[in-house]
Amino acid sequence: MQYTGELDLSVDVQVFNLDLWDTTPGIIQELRERDIFVMCYFNAGAYEEWRPDASTFVPVVLGKDLAGWPGERWLDIRRIDILGPIMTSRLDLAVEKGCHGVDPDNVNGYTNDTGFALTAEDQLAYNRFLAFAAHERGLAIGLKNDIEQIPELVDDFDWMINESCFRYQECTALLPFKEAGKPVFVIEYDQAPEYICPQSQQMGFNTLIKHRELDAYRIDCHQFVQTKT
Repeated sequence: MQYTGELDLSVDVQVFNLDLWDTTPGIIQELRERDIFVMCYFNAGAYEEWRPDASTFVPVVLGKDLAGWPGERWLDIRRIDILGPIMTSRLDLAVEKGCHGVDPDNVNGYTNDTGFALTAEDQLAYNRFLAFAAHERGLAIGLKNDIEQIPELVDDFDWMINESCFRYQECTALLPFKEAGKPVFVIEYDQAPEYICPQSQQMGFNTLIKHRELDAYRIDCHQFVQTKT
């Protein structure tokens, strides 16, 4: 999983998670030729002012700033009539570039101060729209962080990606994906592998310890546990 810095393609893994725009089709093709599954990241719940399609977002769907993330604003996910064509264009780009699947971020706006009166039902409708649109294009799709709605969405998504469930002691909420035979990927930041990795292995999760800037740095819990045994 890498979004910043010089891309390290030498890592011996089965899955890469890379930025949809910043990753070239050539890199994706190289990974595919190595039988590596490529997830392509994009922000589905927030506007990013630097993206190539930023001008397609009209002011009415732009909400409050995301705290700590300059240039990002929450989206009014109730307006699928406006956001739908933008997101499906992004999914089309993922197909065009050769991504196997997509990792849409910030799909839990209803639990945040977005500036909109979003409900759980609004979020379910939007997330299911994304899942259906991805599958319609032959793309797999993961659910990102929306822990509260896992029971309702586990059947709609192909894997779970969570940030910091060990830090916040929320990891048991991810188990429905594991029980459904679907992968669970966890990213932890600034956590001790001696504490995180044995728990991850016991739960059957795929966990990386990363820097917050998501550069090439990584501690793979599978490798860490193997070297300690």
